[in-house]
Amino acid sequence: MRREVRFSGFGGQGIILSAVILGRAAALYDAKYAVQTQVYGPEARGGASMSAVVIDDEPILFPKVTHPDIYVIMSQQGFEKYGADAPEEAIMLVDSDLVRSRPACVCREIPATAEAKKTLGRAIVANIVMLGALVTSTGVVSSAAIENAVLDSVPKGTEELNMKALQRGFELGRRGEA
Repeated sequence: MRREVRFSGFGGQGIILSAVILGRAAALYDAKYAVQTQVYGPEARGGASMSAVVIDDEPILFPKVTHPDIYVIMSQQGFEKYGADAPEEAIMLVDSDLVRSRPACVCREIPATAEAKKTLGRAIVANIVMLGALVTSTGVVSSAAIENAVLDSVPKGTEELNMKALQRGFELGRRGEA
């Protein structure tokens, strides 16, 4: 089944890394096909940024996300530029402290940045918290696959912090705070 996931936030939040990790989880650890794309530009740090992943059980013939069914939005500007037009049947995870608007689709509020700061002491892992919530909220990839992909992708010496962030995200996604 084809899943199209769009990530958006502001430059510096790890939006592109999140999509890379999700694609890696699908392709390397869940035996699926995956294609990841991203938008670079003057918005690289501070402005709205976007990255997307297509995941499918079949070979992907068209790699662009055209009809996202899952959105992960981590900033208000990201919502306005890349999430405001989400269709009603989509699922959207929003960083509840950074995104004021709510879509017409199913919306799951994840306090990713607040939890990363409060529980883990590092806002920089908010994207990993959000990935954990994404996995338990949608089942887009398996928990084991995302764990392996995170460990493959984060800088050496930060594995323990990132795994704690991922576990916190799993909890938020399961608890209905999502």
